[in-house]
Amino acid sequence: MQPDRPTTPPFSGAERFFTIGTTGTNGKTSTTWMHAAILRAWGKPTLVISTLGYAIDETPITDLPRSLSGFYEAFRRALALGIEHAAVEVTSKALAEGYAKRWRFDLGVFTNLSPDHFTTHGSWEHYLASKAQLLVHLGPGRTGVLNAGDEHALLVHQAMPPDVRRRWFHAPTRGEARIAPDLAAASIDVDAHGTRVVLAPSALAERLGPTLQLRMVGDVFAENALAAALAADAAGVPADAIVQGLARCRPVPGRFEVLGTDPIVAVDYAHSADALARTCDVAARLATGRVIVVFGAGGDSTPGKREPMGEAVGARADLVFITNDNPRREEPSAIAEALRRGVERGGRAVAHVELDRARAIDAAIDAARPGDVVVVAGKGHETGQVVGDVELPFCDADEVLRSLGRPR
Repeated sequence: MQPDRPTTPPFSGAERFFTIGTTGTNGKTSTTWMHAAILRAWGKPTLVISTLGYAIDETPITDLPRSLSGFYEAFRRALALGIEHAAVEVTSKALAEGYAKRWRFDLGVFTNLSPDHFTTHGSWEHYLASKAQLLVHLGPGRTGVLNAGDEHALLVHQAMPPDVRRRWFHAPTRGEARIAPDLAAASIDVDAHGTRVVLAPSALAERLGPTLQLRMVGDVFAENALAAALAADAAGVPADAIVQGLARCRPVPGRFEVLGTDPIVAVDYAHSADALARTCDVAARLATGRVIVVFGAGGDSTPGKREPMGEAVGARADLVFITNDNPRREEPSAIAEALRRGVERGGRAVAHVELDRARAIDAAIDAARPGDVVVVAGKGHETGQVVGDVELPFCDADEVLRSLGRPR
């Protein structure tokens, strides 16, 4: 039985928008930013809704709550300005609450799936089913863009209505393609200033040209760029606007955000085993010396992912500082111990536990030498540290710059 599809959106202006939604465990925010940058390069002002908040093009909207009422108000304001395009990051929590039925999405993107948010969803199956809702509820003739290298995308594909078109992207860093891709990377080159994607031959690659150049640093952003390019092509965006938009898209705060060079010091939002593995792999490609990682795990959220997180880091880094990351009501030392066991199982890194996150950052930067790469992972753009029921001011980027002796 196919899912019921909404026929009357709750917001009367919804039909006037072309809305691109992006979901998945990792890469949602950067892919959403890429969508918006491409649309701007096409000359289409765009409402952007992501983990970082609301914005019209690159101008933040700071006075709206992160709620359904705030969502609708952002669209009302955009509509009043004559804006008819939107790029929206869609979380599993929102999808589980019926978000895809409440808003008409014209195009959906599924980036990837890895274990996360099981405290919210209760099981892996519910988490996957929630993510799938974005593409399952696309209307007839709409397009879903999926990751050919992610096994879970095949399950989403099977659940999607047959009258929704599928477009597939693939990057070699995720392993073999499980289905023939429409756009793929032949190779990916990364340095401290950006990422270069060499495209495999295809009809779309021929229109885009041999390469895509990004300001974001990391293989995962190459994957996100392929998804954004496919989505834009499905939306009718000319190839030159796709290439220009991706080249102009500025790095997302806290997503492998490089704040220091020689040694390279970066802040990244990675907080799952898959994301940490990919972040460490990028750091290793940039390093001529060691990879040093500062990371922790959130409390009251998916305890089962902690040892795999530690193992992913422990297998790739040389030196690790395990620290706090929003412990909430859990005992920080217990979280750290689970991470330490994982690091030990990884078999490569030397691990230290320093629960004071600022001191851990200082220790990592103090230990770094020219040629090393330091990654402060887990919190990314966040500006608070949740301890108990209190959110204390804390920003990884600010702490890194302080430790480096540089002003923010």
